[in-house]
Amino acid sequence: MTNTPVELDAVSKSFGQVEAVREVSLAIGKGEMFGLIGHNGAGKSTLFKLMLGLLPASAGRVRVGGVDAASAQFRQVRRRIGYLPETFVSYDNLSGLEVLRLFADLKGVPRAHCPELLERVGLAGAGARRLHTYSKGMRQRLGFAQVLLGDPELMFLDEPTNGLDPEGIAGFYVILRQARERGATIVITSHILAEIQHRVDRLLILDGGRVGALGTLAELRARHVLPSTIEVRLRPGQAALAAGLLAHLPGVVVTADAGADTGHASIACPAAQKAPVLALLAPALLEVAIHEPSLEDLFLGYGGKHARTH
Repeated sequence: MTNTPVELDAVSKSFGQVEAVREVSLAIGKGEMFGLIGHNGAGKSTLFKLMLGLLPASAGRVRVGGVDAASAQFRQVRRRIGYLPETFVSYDNLSGLEVLRLFADLKGVPRAHCPELLERVGLAGAGARRLHTYSKGMRQRLGFAQVLLGDPELMFLDEPTNGLDPEGIAGFYVILRQARERGATIVITSHILAEIQHRVDRLLILDGGRVGALGTLAELRARHVLPSTIEVRLRPGQAALAAGLLAHLPGVVVTADAGADTGHASIACPAAQKAPVLALLAPALLEVAIHEPSLEDLFLGYGGKHARTH
């Protein structure tokens, strides 16, 4: 893979009169964990299929692994790609081990690697069971095992933790971290935004098929002005006084306990006002906790208001 395994240049995809993806330009670096989020119908699955070469672009160019995804040479690049669709479907009459061996044959990977992969994803004791006996989470683990066949240099994971329990989710991200340490590039979608916000390096918010926002979480917070929340506990009798002190600061809203004066107050303020707020309250402060806007807050601000169905 090149130092930029995924490159999209003004890529669009239409289905009749419907534009599912609109002029998306993007470059994903080697070893990057890249998040792709958006409402249902925002174009995420279509964008995945474009990057996998499963759909031709209506306009623009898609290059993966340094090769045009529309070219005949891309078949060789595909062998170095792992893909997990949102719903992993295979042959119910086969065992988990047989399914994995089938994918190993398709990828040209030795079958001898299959038992070890089943163990890595937590299915060591279920390899001989038929797929129709697998739970949703077990099927997802098996799908992840087939992604890992051959140690792919590039992974596309569509809602990969769907159906996994907390232990399974934790184990999944441990394996992804190990893959990144060996240089793999990972593109991941998830509706559980709290799960990925501290794990991705950068993310793209798709809004109606277009780029709604692109960058690190810190960059998106800086561009889209959302208030930070400061939770404080003040010395007895200081809550009302604090509200008065902060009244002159633009954009600062103080909410104090309405009943007995417990000294607790919640302060919403622009990022630029955090230092002045804390400086004014310092003499009365007993405890303080600062909460920055979450990825969910940013998502609702950027793309949540413009959901549409394709």
